[in-house]
Amino acid sequence: MMSEQKAQDKFIAMVSATADVTLPLSDFHPRCMLTTPRHEVSLPRFPVIDYHNHLDAQDPKYVLDIMDACGIEHIVNITMKVGEQAIRMMDRYRLADAARFSTIGWMDWAGVERDDFVSVSVDRLERLVEHGAVGFKFWKDLGLSVRDASGQLLHVDDERLAPIFDKAGQLGIPVMMHIGDPEAFFLPIDANNERFEELAAHPDWSFFGAEFSKHELLDQRDRVFKRHPGTTFVAAHIAENAEDLRRVSAMLDANPNVLVDISARASELGRQPYSARKFFLRFADRILFGADLVPEVEMYRLYYRFLETADEYFEYPTHASRQGRWNIYGMDLPEDVLRKVYRDNALRLLPNLK
Repeated sequence: MMSEQKAQDKFIAMVSATADVTLPLSDFHPRCMLTTPRHEVSLPRFPVIDYHNHLDAQDPKYVLDIMDACGIEHIVNITMKVGEQAIRMMDRYRLADAARFSTIGWMDWAGVERDDFVSVSVDRLERLVEHGAVGFKFWKDLGLSVRDASGQLLHVDDERLAPIFDKAGQLGIPVMMHIGDPEAFFLPIDANNERFEELAAHPDWSFFGAEFSKHELLDQRDRVFKRHPGTTFVAAHIAENAEDLRRVSAMLDANPNVLVDISARASELGRQPYSARKFFLRFADRILFGADLVPEVEMYRLYYRFLETADEYFEYPTHASRQGRWNIYGMDLPEDVLRKVYRDNALRLLPNLK
């Protein structure tokens, strides 16, 4: 009897109706119907240092034009080249404009199976610094794919690597760590994965079934931070944990030698603007601006809009496949915080710019 009444009730029929949709997800591009204030930010409130980008494939002259149009004072190129190729890449950008480009070197795992690998790595690091490297980066292959001579996956906190981190501290250069990836990258690529489209476009970015879980990798990384208090670390992409700012905050509280950058994480921060704003206000001295995207005028302006305005529900800067089907909200940061995030914090790591 009750089911018959529901079937006859127009309101119940309306709210319980579902659709069998055949439109491909990749063809669905809804236009937002909200009418809210929109503030375009052509130039940042203060000069910007982009501390995290990858320019190896770019023309320095083109990049300089983008920088001039967007108020970018300086870009730190994280070269993905190693050996002589890395030296040539550093020279390329230094010759283009030494005042506006710096380079962070890349960890070279060639010969990792050798007994003298660590000492060779220390020599490689010293040579990079001699040629002008302002930092050194460990990428997510550590903990996910690099194996030692026995075939065992190398732990991020393997004590055999300790001399490399110590040497960076002695040389006075920061170590950037990109360990792990977004939470969704460690889950099945299925209808419940919020980054389904991104992972469908980049299936090699999936680490579902990896030997170490995302949080085991972060715990290993954090032990490295703790073990090397004399070395400055930059935990890239909001310490690879922008989905959980409470955990990032606890890590920063426990490790005064660590900073984070915001590169490629406006998408995550901007969908939790209240929490993100509190995070920026609390850790204003330890957050670095970074883009981690191909230099483009509109990309940088979206970052500025996110940081400087209180605009609601707009697109975040990203790559072609996007990072998830959501939009973001601006944080409307105060000027003293913007000045630190845009420039001042990076200057502490780039003393030659002062």
